[in-house]
Amino acid sequence: MLPYIINNSIFNMPNLFKIKPSVGLLSLPYSLVFIFFFFIPLVLTFVISFWDYNEYSIIPDLILENYRYIFENCFSFENGMCVTFKTYLSTFMFCLITWFFTLIIGFFVAYFLAFYVNSLTWQIALFLLCTIPFWTSNVIRMISWIPLLGRNGLVNDFFLSTGLTSTPQEWLLYSGFSVVLAFVHLYTLFMIVPIFNSMMRIDKSIIEAAYDSGANGFQILWNIIIPLCKPGIVIGSIFVITVVMGDFITIGIMGGQQIPSIGKIIYVEMSYLQLPAAAANAVILLFLTLLIIWIMTKMIDIRKEL
Repeated sequence: MLPYIINNSIFNMPNLFKIKPSVGLLSLPYSLVFIFFFFIPLVLTFVISFWDYNEYSIIPDLILENYRYIFENCFSFENGMCVTFKTYLSTFMFCLITWFFTLIIGFFVAYFLAFYVNSLTWQIALFLLCTIPFWTSNVIRMISWIPLLGRNGLVNDFFLSTGLTSTPQEWLLYSGFSVVLAFVHLYTLFMIVPIFNSMMRIDKSIIEAAYDSGANGFQILWNIIIPLCKPGIVIGSIFVITVVMGDFITIGIMGGQQIPSIGKIIYVEMSYLQLPAAAANAVILLFLTLLIIWIMTKMIDIRKEL
């Protein structure tokens, strides 16, 4: 009788090891990392953008001179577009062109993997094949284009040997073309992954029902697959645009230090210890990037998708 009472009392006792911690406690480490490595640096950048500086040091202050200098003569169009607007326009153009080509390539690569490769093993193998370029650094991947696109590179040798051109083509390297080519090479995978993830969630029976109803391939692609892939397209677009907006290494190497960009201006100002001016440019760039992200997130419920 005593063992029975003891066993029953043990089983009826609350099991302390089964007590689940609260959601707030579980999210505390991530919250601390977010605060110390993201929120605080952003606040400091915003504060420093209002400070003054000279050739030797930065001076804590509250001035608007850094922002005024950025937009100096930008709202007077008598002498044409100012340097700041030209730089932002150049950055936006690279973002738009890169986004377009990464979207086209990423969508059809993901489409092929999701709907034309039926074996899970082959899907994994081909997907890993897409990630092979990421096993090396971005700089190495960019430099690898120079022997191909240079004045004496393989592409120009091919053009000359086949008679397609009589002189080497200078526009292949250190130009807008080479910058876009490098961007597409570096960041297409950022578009492939979320689109492929969205495509794998599509119920194949929906597509079969559309075929049974007489829809052709283009109608299924336009009316079913693309709308259902909208979350992946938006998430991939956010990845690509945010990376390209602040990139300065790719533009510097592949553009021959001749093409302007906002990231490059910030880098130069930091090199000359003009930290408040660089912070002001960074705040403006961050605001524009967040504005673009906010517009894109209005298309989907991104919290639900993540």
